[in-house]
Amino acid sequence: MQNPTNGNSNQNNRKNWLRGLVGFSLAALILGGLYWFFFLYNRVSTDNAYVMADSAMISSRIPGSVQEIFVENDTAVKTGQTLITLDPRDYQLALDEAEAALNRTEAEMKAMGFSVSQSDIQTSAQQDSARSGVGEAQDRVREGEHKLEALKQQRIAVQADLAIARRDFERYDRLLKQQAIAQQQWDRAKTLLDKSSAQLEGIDADIQAVEASIAAARQAEARSHAQWTSAKGGRYSVNILQQQFAALCAKREEVLAQLQEARLRLTYCKIPAPIGGFIAQKRIQKGDRIQPGQVLMAVVPLEGVYIEANFKETQLKHVRIGQPVTINADIYPGYTFQGKVAGIRAGTGAAFSLLPPENATGNWIKVVQRVPVKIRLNQKPPPDHPLRIGLSAIATIHTEDRRGPMLMAAPPSAKTEP
Repeated sequence: MQNPTNGNSNQNNRKNWLRGLVGFSLAALILGGLYWFFFLYNRVSTDNAYVMADSAMISSRIPGSVQEIFVENDTAVKTGQTLITLDPRDYQLALDEAEAALNRTEAEMKAMGFSVSQSDIQTSAQQDSARSGVGEAQDRVREGEHKLEALKQQRIAVQADLAIARRDFERYDRLLKQQAIAQQQWDRAKTLLDKSSAQLEGIDADIQAVEASIAAARQAEARSHAQWTSAKGGRYSVNILQQQFAALCAKREEVLAQLQEARLRLTYCKIPAPIGGFIAQKRIQKGDRIQPGQVLMAVVPLEGVYIEANFKETQLKHVRIGQPVTINADIYPGYTFQGKVAGIRAGTGAAFSLLPPENATGNWIKVVQRVPVKIRLNQKPPPDHPLRIGLSAIATIHTEDRRGPMLMAAPPSAKTEP
């Protein structure tokens, strides 16, 4: 027979156990809610975060042999500090050749300039002289023609006087033979005839002289025309010389550009640090032969490091630029860095990989993608807690304030095409 006391005891134990289980569950729920509210609410976190920096990869712009190396790995350098020098002898020789070519071209230009000036003055004087000679010859021809015309008119009048004098003489000669006039009248008629004949001969001589002078003036005009034509040809030669001078001027500009290039290449024999930081990945030694673009070392600006955190795409719904971030680096347990969201990448890491996924293929498997988020530190890392590139970290974004943008705005100076 069952004892009633034992049954009541078992029932009480069961109730107590249920009460304890309910109480424990309620306590766990309360504690979980409090933990979620204080540590997870309005926060997204990832341990896929690493320290990054905009490092400068040092390379040469020209080929050459390493002459001196002034830094080693982990050396601190300042902006503009000389890191490497190359053997400058080949480039100094090229500079000397360019300077000699420039001096030679300038000497040729000077000589050509004198030749152009001399030819220009000479041909201009020849043209002016020939043009003046043509004008003078034409004036003499016109003057001779006018004089010739006047002589011809005068000859006509003298011929008329001669004809009258000849008729009078013939009449007086007949009358004298008939002894009808005195000898004195015959003498006057004879004198008048001789005078008219002499005048005609004189006019004819003057006409011949004027015609000869006209012919000479026309010959002089022809010679002046020939000289003017020759001088005009000389002007074409001056034009050719001027074009040659212009070609020398263009050649001087070309040689000057080569000289400037030679000077610039000589300056490339000194390789400076483009930014301040610490030397890393030094890969050369003194005497090495290097080529343009070959990576020689890197300058890491540890004071300008930032965090690149790769959040899942499902975590970015409330993430905005400017939100505060707490960073815990694995190298410094218990130490927290403060920062803020500086940018959210325009694509996932897989989209920019060397071999992006082909989701259109038949063997597609959905994978949650990660988007890089850039986090800037509010202050430079302290000297006793420096951050180095590649260190792992845990980044937690506080998303309470969601007023910021999800995309960074373009800078005011940026110009966009219409």
